[in-house]
Amino acid sequence: MHLGLEKKVVLITGGTKGIGRSMVQAFLKEGAIVHFCSRTKNDVDTANESLAKDFPDGKAIGAAIDVSDQSQLTEWVNSCAKESGGVDVIVANVSALAIANTPERWQATFQTDMMGTYTMVQAALPHLEKTKGNIVTISSVSGREIDFTAQGPYGAIKAALVHYTSQLAHTLAPKGIRANTVSPGNIYIADGVWGNIERDTPDFFKKQMEANPMGRMGKPEEIADAVLFLASERATFISGTNLLVDGSLCSGVQL
Repeated sequence: MHLGLEKKVVLITGGTKGIGRSMVQAFLKEGAIVHFCSRTKNDVDTANESLAKDFPDGKAIGAAIDVSDQSQLTEWVNSCAKESGGVDVIVANVSALAIANTPERWQATFQTDMMGTYTMVQAALPHLEKTKGNIVTISSVSGREIDFTAQGPYGAIKAALVHYTSQLAHTLAPKGIRANTVSPGNIYIADGVWGNIERDTPDFFKKQMEANPMGRMGKPEEIADAVLFLASERATFISGTNLLVDGSLCSGVQL
């Protein structure tokens, strides 16, 4: 299936590890120009070196950015647009991954997940209007179901992201801009959350693994493929959806 992503300018936050890293690689394979960021400079430098080797004919540009800093994030979006001649796709992927039910973690999650997404969208909108581009936000099944992350901020803020993205889809449709959410289920990454849980609390890991009807957790590449499709020319009439990629982990009916 031809996705029509060649030479499209794609901005991805949190692009050095896990799902973000897989998305960067997936867009590069499709011939897109990819700008990505991470808060840690060493991670960005390592990713830039690795991507240059793996995709010698591609164009990936990483930068060290704290998405909770409004001015930094806005400047990054505008600099990417200037360098590559516009913006076609933005993927808001960064999360504070906070579960602890404390005021500090609620504030950090709101600032990173919610305001980071909002700031990225607001900065990109003038560029997306010119390209009739689209927005993909990364939420979670925890935004739909009450799970082990309750009563902390993670699920509540992820649910807010789904609602915000639906608002964007409705209000921006007349301008030709699409907006969709992808909600991953349990995604296994060796150096990520579930890899750490497997090593540190194996009993809890076993319990959560058993909750997956397919008998396995997902792969970051499977999330990247879903994002690619929604961002592509094959999904031009899809906007306002929350695409669950969870191996049927969620048991309720999505209305």
